Amino acid sequence: MPLELIANIPGHAILSPYEELPLAPNEVRIKSLFSSVKHGTELRGFRADTADASDRWDGELRLHRRGESTGDAFLRNLGNMCLGVVTEIGTEVETLKVDDRVFAHLPIRETHTITAGRLQKAPDNVSPQAIMYWDPADFALGAVRDGSVHLGDRVAIFGLGAIGLMVAQAARLCGARWVVTIDPIERRRTAALRHGADLALDPTEVDAGLEIKQLTDKIGADITFETSGSYRAFEDAMRSTCYAGTLVSTAYYHGEQGLHLAGEWHRNRIQVISSRACSEPLPQTNWTFARIRAESLALLVESRLNADDLVDPIVTFAQGADAYHEINEHPERSIKLGIDHTKK
Repeated sequence: MPLELIANIPGHAILSPYEELPLAPNEVRIKSLFSSVKHGTELRGFRADTADASDRWDGELRLHRRGESTGDAFLRNLGNMCLGVVTEIGTEVETLKVDDRVFAHLPIRETHTITAGRLQKAPDNVSPQAIMYWDPADFALGAVRDGSVHLGDRVAIFGLGAIGLMVAQAARLCGARWVVTIDPIERRRTAALRHGADLALDPTEVDAGLEIKQLTDKIGADITFETSGSYRAFEDAMRSTCYAGTLVSTAYYHGEQGLHLAGEWHRNRIQVISSRACSEPLPQTNWTFARIRAESLALLVESRLNADDLVDPIVTFAQGADAYHEINEHPERSIKLGIDHTKK
């Protein structure tokens, strides 16, 4: 039987067998070639340690109902994106054929049986790594648009996971004059420098706010982005932002660390924007999440956003469960986990 990567209990990943379903007339079957994980959102569910697990989200009221069970049971599929090749097609499918390369938001498993309309053909000559970055590029593009980065702006990005690394590149595309990146993980700082950041700071070694103010004629960054979900990083971003500047956060904050809204918040009139590209309606007229997705994919296909060396580490499917535990327990050893199904 084929295998899939699942969490059978909170915080524990296993490879588990599943039964191949019969092919419906409007479905295709694909064999997985490359898959990836969405570290922030997905690991929250894997650990079941946030309000999403303990306090039911009320979509109508748009708030968490404290203390109400979510009914969010395990088993839980793991993985976020998959590139595959079509191996079978249903009798009513006309848009795809056997051997087409296709991709979609799908979990990590050896095969998928799925309606043809949920799949997109993979563009020619585009790497699996670029396709795996479609999701983080969506939210990076949304953040940069929400922050209104303009020609000549000084920009600081706190948190260099997949979204943060895409924000740094997208800000440069928008015309940012100076891009500084901040993360305690060395491999992520090195990746940011490879992709055009002017500076990469370790916040455990320097006072990032002080450093950025001193490097900008005592002004600070025009726009800061916080993509890590760390309260400390949010505070450092506030300290780095210029008077009446903008702080854009793409993150979900949880835990009991607390946020200290001290003098920088009180005195500097900082505009804070919560950015989530898939929460509609979007603030910009005529922009939808579908348009964000189309644009971010185009930027990756055109290599204006580059992700070919940003899927790190890449492991075999057989190593998937161990690798998943590794990224959860040792985030300093990864940027974005990739699964190469073609390697043994």
